[in-house]
Amino acid sequence: MSLLDIHGLTTRLASEAGWVHALDDISLAIEKGQTFALVGESGCGKSMTALSIARLLPDSGAIVAGQVKLNDSGAGADSTDVLRISETAMRTLRGKRIAMIFQEPGTSLNPVMTVGDQLCEIICLHTGASRSQALNEAEEWLGRVGIPEPKKRLQQYPFEMSGGQKQRVMIAMALSVKPDLLIADEPTTALDVSIQAQVLDLLKTLQREQGMAMLLITHDLAIVKQMADTVGLMYAGQLVEKASTAEFFAAPRHPYAHALVKSLPSQAQRGQALYALEGRVPSLVNPKPGCRFAARCIHAQDTCSQGTPQLLQATETHSVRCFYHADLSFSKPDSGDLDKAIGVSGGAAPRVVLKTVSLSVAYPEKGGFLRKRFKPVLNKLDITLLQGRTVALVGESGSGKTTAARALLGLLGSNAKVDGDVLMDSRPLRQWAERGPNGWRSKIQFVFQDPFASLNPRHRIAEILEEPLLSLRPEMDSVARKARVLKVIDQVSIPEEALARFPHEFSGGQRQRIAIARALVSEPKILICDEPTSALDVSVQAQILNLLKRLQTETGVAMLFITHNLAVVQYLADEVVVLRHGDVVERGSAEQLFANPQHAYTRQLIDAAPVL
Repeated sequence: MSLLDIHGLTTRLASEAGWVHALDDISLAIEKGQTFALVGESGCGKSMTALSIARLLPDSGAIVAGQVKLNDSGAGADSTDVLRISETAMRTLRGKRIAMIFQEPGTSLNPVMTVGDQLCEIICLHTGASRSQALNEAEEWLGRVGIPEPKKRLQQYPFEMSGGQKQRVMIAMALSVKPDLLIADEPTTALDVSIQAQVLDLLKTLQREQGMAMLLITHDLAIVKQMADTVGLMYAGQLVEKASTAEFFAAPRHPYAHALVKSLPSQAQRGQALYALEGRVPSLVNPKPGCRFAARCIHAQDTCSQGTPQLLQATETHSVRCFYHADLSFSKPDSGDLDKAIGVSGGAAPRVVLKTVSLSVAYPEKGGFLRKRFKPVLNKLDITLLQGRTVALVGESGSGKTTAARALLGLLGSNAKVDGDVLMDSRPLRQWAERGPNGWRSKIQFVFQDPFASLNPRHRIAEILEEPLLSLRPEMDSVARKARVLKVIDQVSIPEEALARFPHEFSGGQRQRIAIARALVSEPKILICDEPTSALDVSVQAQILNLLKRLQTETGVAMLFITHNLAVVQYLADEVVVLRHGDVVERGSAEQLFANPQHAYTRQLIDAAPVL
């Protein structure tokens, strides 16, 4: 018998519009020492499955049917149905036998307790270790998940750490009690490829050593292929496909699975449009009978809306919820002419729009009263952005990527020591006016990683898009501003009626489109994108990458693209600059750098990245 057996799990959430069918009849099993990966886009029910297993549903949620059995050493007689025990018993089970890594570490760690205190609390409570033993174990676990100077970090609070470091603390807390079942909800989203590889290797090692089972929730299909034994594909609260990992990637059967696999960027697709699944997950408030994917399916027929398909065996290790899965064919749409030159006629070279000259940044360190010491974080960075071209900055956390972007935008604090120069159209930025029609602020814009955090939740979309024009383009009157806003929302494929809505009323991909529209509204020459797709599902990521590529084709905007997703770099970038500890260790065209990396660190990054 499996370590975890789930049968008919059905979860509902109360809302003003009615009952939300968050999960419908979910059944799956995870063997001891095995990994079951749940994949699917946001809103499909992956995290709700995890919260239901751990009984951590919000107050509005209720499990209305099903069983979640946790078995001891595969013996059925010793199984525990976690849905039918007291909350007191569940707290003990949840901490010791079931551990969970949450997607957002910033809201999961206690902000008023040091990292060491939080780790020690978990270890002492569930292992009976003394405080001194727990401190030693905590230090060891921080080292195992790749946190430098672990003894020093024990004394720090979560706000003193980066997002990736906080995620590693969460992983250390979950693993320190050596659980039987680990529920990992996007455990590596905030990590760079080298730390991600280290953490994934650690999880594999623990599975071998103690037979830990893992429910892995992720939108990174390359990680799924590397880590999982079984894949479950979710859509609109249902499992629509379940198969062994090898069979899922060799022969996906559900149309939704086809769409996700075809959405992945790669070197081979440079200059072509990625396949992007249009539309969004339907409302789950009292859903109508029929296939829930039918509205977005290119193979849908009348039967699909009239009858409800069941999850049935296609082979011994493959189940699928589709009437026509045996007859599917899939063709890729025409890519369009995405790779044509921008603003170039007669083969002329693209124009330089921005250039950094020995750009260096250092931050003050704690020192004596008479002399202030500075720690360098960026050393003599030279990059050149060309009209209609993309430069990618890659490197692990702490390499100086975001510091470089903030230095370009003048967003570093007054304590930072900045040397070198930034030239726009061959003139130093200090010689430009900051605001106004010819100001540099309107010419260089930023797209942040988290669109929800960067959009004012109290403002409607019209106000959000008009605000940069009021600040940066004061010469424009209200008629001109409205015309510009209407033009830019058309460019990012957002309907005009969206202007009257608030950010929370949109999906993650739509919010990222709005963030891009806000960056474009002042008609910039340079767009700096800091991890703009890292938190997005692969289907939404494809939409955003297609959008950025199309906008670059239409407007000639130059892009500085910061990311740790090397597949995106291979697809999008013209030039790649590799940073390590603030130094440029390698640069070159994307084709040359990935085909023949010269520096050992570049080879390490490429080797660490999971691939399909």
